Amino acid sequence: MYKRSSSASRRSFLAAAGGAATLGLAGCLGGDDDGLDELTVAHMPIYPDLQWYVMEGEGYFADIDAEVIGQEFTDGPAIVQAFGGGDIDVAMFGVVPAMIVIDREIPARVTAANIREPMGIMADESIHADFEEHGAEAFTTWEDDHGEPFRFGTFPQGSVPDVLLRFWLQEIGVVPGEDVEVIEINGASAVWQAIANGEIDGTSIMEPVPTIAAEEGSSVTMLRTAAEILPGQPAAVTLMSDEVRGSPLAAQFLEEHVRATEFIDENPDATAQHVESGIGMPADRARKALDSPLSNFITDPNEITDATQVFSEFAADNDQISEQLTNDQIFDLDIYDSL
Repeated sequence: MYKRSSSASRRSFLAAAGGAATLGLAGCLGGDDDGLDELTVAHMPIYPDLQWYVMEGEGYFADIDAEVIGQEFTDGPAIVQAFGGGDIDVAMFGVVPAMIVIDREIPARVTAANIREPMGIMADESIHADFEEHGAEAFTTWEDDHGEPFRFGTFPQGSVPDVLLRFWLQEIGVVPGEDVEVIEINGASAVWQAIANGEIDGTSIMEPVPTIAAEEGSSVTMLRTAAEILPGQPAAVTLMSDEVRGSPLAAQFLEEHVRATEFIDENPDATAQHVESGIGMPADRARKALDSPLSNFITDPNEITDATQVFSEFAADNDQISEQLTNDQIFDLDIYDSL
């Protein structure tokens, strides 16, 4: 038996709202052998969590031997707090917040990736040619010409878009706060509004913002993709508590995650409808975003382990975690590998 809450699936991408909804009821109400009869899954209304909306929309939770309860959040730190409070069993969110959970010695591991290389560095097109020719000096020229530093706006510090931006700036020799300004913005829709209103000159962001910007004729366009900056760049992942990892529910959830990833790849038109109903983006634009080079949906966590170490080192150097975490501390690869 399966039941779906329309309130959870109709949340708008363009509004910041949180809440919880019961999304699925399995045929086996008795739960698994370890007595777990429900899974509370944190997720965010963002493209990198698209598997959630496909699993929900296609009814895949009916094949999990537990009641699946979805709780929507607007940011990673809130999920970290909820996970630490024991309110969450599974979280689909950024790899850096996942590291923060683990660094706080909360018993959990990453069991799947949701996407790889989904971010892009966007910048006002007037700086592109100068940057290609002169690199970091282009930002000095910008400030001389405009009377103010170049303004990047992205998610709050510690988020995946923020870490990728700061990693890239460090790699090219640009110092945030000195050579450029980095403004914290909550939510992808707010990032787009800041671009549209001329409040920022560039961003580090995932789809569908680049597609929206292109459709609206924005002067802020793609400068570098994550694949060019850090091949295999991790982003949203699936983090499971140790209690879930020790249960048959872990493999069951990942089996449905794989189904959702395959569905996204094989059925982009239907997937776009799930984006519209679940995240709130019009299906026609959602369909175009699925063709983006940033739309690399995966489940296999092995595809992001190498680049995750770069993020772990960078996060530790910037005091987002107390020390660099090893892949053994971050990942449980056995569940996926056993499927």
